[in-house]
Amino acid sequence: MKLKYLFLLLIVFIIGCSADDTADDYKNIPINYQVPSNFPPLAYNMATNPLTEKGFELGKKIFYDGRLASDGVVSCGFCHIQENAFTHHGHTFSHGVNDGVGIRNAPPIQNMAFQTHFFWDGAADHIELLSMSPISNELEMNGNIINIINMMKNDATYKILYKQAFENGEINSENMLKALAQFMTMLTSSNSKFDKYRRNEQGGTLNEDERAGYTLFNQKCASCHATDIFTDNSFRNNGLPINPQLNDLGRYRVTENNSDKLKFKVPSLRNIELTAPYMHDGRFFTLEAVLNHYESGVDNTQNLDPLLNNNGTLGISLTTTE
Repeated sequence: MKLKYLFLLLIVFIIGCSADDTADDYKNIPINYQVPSNFPPLAYNMATNPLTEKGFELGKKIFYDGRLASDGVVSCGFCHIQENAFTHHGHTFSHGVNDGVGIRNAPPIQNMAFQTHFFWDGAADHIELLSMSPISNELEMNGNIINIINMMKNDATYKILYKQAFENGEINSENMLKALAQFMTMLTSSNSKFDKYRRNEQGGTLNEDERAGYTLFNQKCASCHATDIFTDNSFRNNGLPINPQLNDLGRYRVTENNSDKLKFKVPSLRNIELTAPYMHDGRFFTLEAVLNHYESGVDNTQNLDPLLNNNGTLGISLTTTE
């Protein structure tokens, strides 16, 4: 009888060891990403970084891990809050480590796989590279990539997740950035009432005011906020009065071309009600203030977009009703 029990315990032990041995094996469970039918083509070549369940899981853990920052607190999710369309709602400028404050408003991170450049000045042109900027920026996360990788190598959960997410199982900056890219790629805004209207789906019936607003939008806004992503991915000067305290020259900081001075990336208008304050410096806290700027507040500054200067008449003509 004792021999029988010993035999059963041995079987349980062997099964347990087998389960433990395979727990950290590479798990290639693909995520079937479907481009919404009303969206433009992808800008990101996902074939170079195929989406998988474990890659997404790893990316999400990294995104919300404050240990990437020098203070152990400020994660990516600290300034990109999910319920606010991944923005730092209510903050003109985001607060980083040691209460550091930059000069720009944290943009939303949705539908990023359809974008060609990132940040207000387009400093990053690839979704797999953009995360290094906030991680290493001394005013944001002030992280050290060597320290971050060492931290992950000494973390039991990260050890398992990297092996599950990537065939080579290596904990390095390349795989870290790829995992973050997989997570951010899946942050897709595509199921609003408007999307259902565009796809002729149930629940997509617009009322009279909404249809009138959409007509006006196409007439007066869609030249820049194009396609159902609501951005043409371009850089433009929209006539904001210059803030001398910031002296932010926009795209010029990247290209050093005079023609790019005061130009900023055209933001998507997705989830716009959730992402206040608005503009690169968060100067407007309401959509009414934004519309008032375009109707009567445009300044004829260097490189003003031609669409906002009609033979000397600045801005976009809008009535109170409109």
